[in-house]
Amino acid sequence: MTLTNIKRPLTNLDRLKALSGQSVIYAILILGALWALFPFAWMVFSSLKGYTEAYAAETFLPTRWLFSNYIDAWNKVEFFPRYFANTIFIAVCTVAGVLTTSTLAAYAFARMEFPGRDTLFIILLATMMIPFEVTLIPNFILVRNLQWVDNYAALIIPWIASAFSIFLLRQFFKSIPQELFDAAVIDGCTHLRFLTTIVVPLSRPALITSGLFTFLATWNSLMWAILVTNKPEMRPIQVGMAAFIGEAGTQIQLLLAAVTISVIPVIIVYLILQRWFIEGIATVGIRG
Repeated sequence: MTLTNIKRPLTNLDRLKALSGQSVIYAILILGALWALFPFAWMVFSSLKGYTEAYAAETFLPTRWLFSNYIDAWNKVEFFPRYFANTIFIAVCTVAGVLTTSTLAAYAFARMEFPGRDTLFIILLATMMIPFEVTLIPNFILVRNLQWVDNYAALIIPWIASAFSIFLLRQFFKSIPQELFDAAVIDGCTHLRFLTTIVVPLSRPALITSGLFTFLATWNSLMWAILVTNKPEMRPIQVGMAAFIGEAGTQIQLLLAAVTISVIPVIIVYLILQRWFIEGIATVGIRG
């Protein structure tokens, strides 16, 4: 053993430098987190203020905590509970549709051999480059010709296939060892059985990640819902927020209370599934 291979013991100065470096990193992360949380905290605290105080926006914390704003927001708009129920129903159906179609398509692209597979996959990825606004009018014309306006079908069916989810799941499916498939074939497994009994259980983090992205996009959908709904009782919650804006002005404290209510389900879903979501992002990002 040479002298160069002997590690020098850490001195107090070395420990101080390491601690200082970690402190700087943690400080930056804390500042970034506070910066990201500030708008949300402002929304919540402003939803507990009176109209004058919320409109002036001169103080961060309310001088008088009005939790009754949430009750007033829920009851002020006739169809607000219906907006909430519509959004939940649309989001759940869309997530179920996306996971079903994306799982089948991703498995085909990852595990099955057929002519033109790679070319089709490239074309599929190319569709992700097309802006949403380009397809908005053609999709609306198609929905109108199918007489789906003011119908749940218009809010769900056009979005039950996602190129991003197919790409995400395909990358994860490709990382599953080929030996598992070979062993399953020897035991008499078909592609469908292998997918349902082995691939899907192993791909739970990727499926949850795809489902969360889809749920969030559906929950925040606005422009498409405005186009295909005319009846108030068919609208999702994001469109229903416009009901708090009237000719006499906006009840800003009630609007912020309604927005806070609409955010709660998203937060709950994320908190429940965050472990799998983080695992899915980490693993899909390094596999393929």
